[in-house]
Amino acid sequence: MSHATPAALSHSLRKPATKPARPEFSSGPCPKRPGWSAEAVAARALLGRSHRAAGPKAQLKDVIDRTARVLGVPEDYRVGIVPASDTGAYEMAMWSMLGARPVDLLVWESFGAGWATDATRQLRLANARVLTAPYGELPDLGAVRPEADVCFTWNGTTSGARTPNADWIPADREGLTFCDATSAAFAQELDWPKLDVTTFSWQKAMGGEGAHGVLILSPRAVDRLQSFVPDRPLPKIFRLTKGGKLIEGIFTGETINTPSMLAVADAVDALDWMEQIGGLPATRARADANFAALQAWVDAAAWVANLVADRAARSNTSVCLSITDPAITALDEAAQRDFVKRMTRLLEAEGAAYDIAGYRDAPPGLRIWCGTTVDTTDIERLTPWLDWAFATVKVA
Repeated sequence: MSHATPAALSHSLRKPATKPARPEFSSGPCPKRPGWSAEAVAARALLGRSHRAAGPKAQLKDVIDRTARVLGVPEDYRVGIVPASDTGAYEMAMWSMLGARPVDLLVWESFGAGWATDATRQLRLANARVLTAPYGELPDLGAVRPEADVCFTWNGTTSGARTPNADWIPADREGLTFCDATSAAFAQELDWPKLDVTTFSWQKAMGGEGAHGVLILSPRAVDRLQSFVPDRPLPKIFRLTKGGKLIEGIFTGETINTPSMLAVADAVDALDWMEQIGGLPATRARADANFAALQAWVDAAAWVANLVADRAARSNTSVCLSITDPAITALDEAAQRDFVKRMTRLLEAEGAAYDIAGYRDAPPGLRIWCGTTVDTTDIERLTPWLDWAFATVKVA
């Protein structure tokens, strides 16, 4: 299958001498912070305690307050911890607030497609419009109706395409914006005045444990919650109001259901580290440096390309790569996926990289997490292994 010269082939088949110190490059759950230890987290975890007790409740409130501070959330916004990761946070917002206005659903990767399916098939919203784009591209953001609510992912975790900014959202919009920021928070600049409902999960840029989501509401979103009564039953786990008023406890550490205090302690640990290294400017800079190192290798490599052609729309966290070697692109999709699977299995067996195959619904390729908790030196050590794995599988 190979068309390389013998000399080039011999060089590319030479196993690299140095491996990444931390070969975890999964896009979720994502790598822990540098220096993380289970013992340090366990030492601060209030295990065997009621989450309603003063100590655990204060720890939950501390996570809420510091999350808002690190992210630069406006003071009049509400930040809460809710069940079921980012999915739970986004679903409870959709079920509680959509239906008051028309809604535009922007789909350019699998999670956005999931929100569109829920809006059209489960909520059965009458005036719902789905604007789509293939993996690696963005839909026409200028086509969003200002009078409509809009649901979108800021960063397409499964496609590697992100919205470069929020300039397409009018400041005087009539509808609300529902932003899934799960792989953007702490790594990309979120334009808070343009965001009404924002959700993310601890297991992405924070490198935290799963199970819990974060829900951030603007005053406009709170007004919607308190003025709109959806014409559908809401499970208890989705209810954000009682008697027409916001349940304020959700945003002060009184969670809807029992949280994992071990996961809460892990979130505290991540926030400690983020504050120690310099807060949001530092966490964003780390992700940018990681992406720059990976993209520099991509630009020089002959067999791979960023799935996103528009440089402004490229994610700096979940970076999706496509194999462009003609011998591989000539294969059918099943054979291309098998090629990627053999590459990633080889890398895992060597302890050089874990969990970097592209998402199952995305085009065949690789997906490498470059977020805040990754060290740039590990990205630099990874790329020779990618060359080696490609060359090794290609000649097999």
